[in-house]
Amino acid sequence: MIVFASDAATHGFTIWGLVQQADPVVKAVMAGLVVASIACWAIILEKFIRLIGVSTGVKELERAANGDTRGPGLNGLARTVIAAAHSEAEEGADKNEGRTEVRARLERAMRGALKAYLQRQEAGLPFLATIGSAAPFIGLFGTVWGIMNSFTAISQQQDTSLATVAPGIAEALFATALGLAAAIPAVIAYNAIATRLGRSAGRAGAAISVIAKNLSRPQPEAALRASIEPIRAGKNA
Repeated sequence: MIVFASDAATHGFTIWGLVQQADPVVKAVMAGLVVASIACWAIILEKFIRLIGVSTGVKELERAANGDTRGPGLNGLARTVIAAAHSEAEEGADKNEGRTEVRARLERAMRGALKAYLQRQEAGLPFLATIGSAAPFIGLFGTVWGIMNSFTAISQQQDTSLATVAPGIAEALFATALGLAAAIPAVIAYNAIATRLGRSAGRAGAAISVIAKNLSRPQPEAALRASIEPIRAGKNA
């Protein structure tokens, strides 16, 4: 679709005017970028809400590692990790095991539970990464298409005035802007979320090492029952 100067005058250079006068291909690009941007913001909001829960769970694990069982029962991340240790201690116990073997087994179970929990929190991050890398190029495609329309308008009208080429250039630049508007928040959020999850994993891993060490001391069953009290308190709440 070729847009002439009279069409530009009719629609004007407002945002809605640029969308109306755009080529169908450019319109499809714009619509796709808008949908991608909305999806990115929905994922970003959901992830930051989940990060609050992850941070709370890490703090609960650190309290458990320090032997502090005060307060409400454990929930979320902390409950998942401690419950994995409880299950492993009951189901994988071996009377011939030494303290080192018990500690390694409990730590392995807790780290496996931590990894599975954090992997569930990462759902949606690949989409943010994809939009962050692909959206500028999608917008660039719309830009190239719009400029092609401008050159076609020049050849048909045999007029190189700004009024002839401006509509196509304007819609092209608007497609580029939409691509950047989708990509920039996606990249920033992806890096922030990935960094927060990595730091939380590091802190939780350190707490797990201490918890496994405590549980592998002599009479590990009694120590384990004491560490599981916050879980039972949470279940009975």
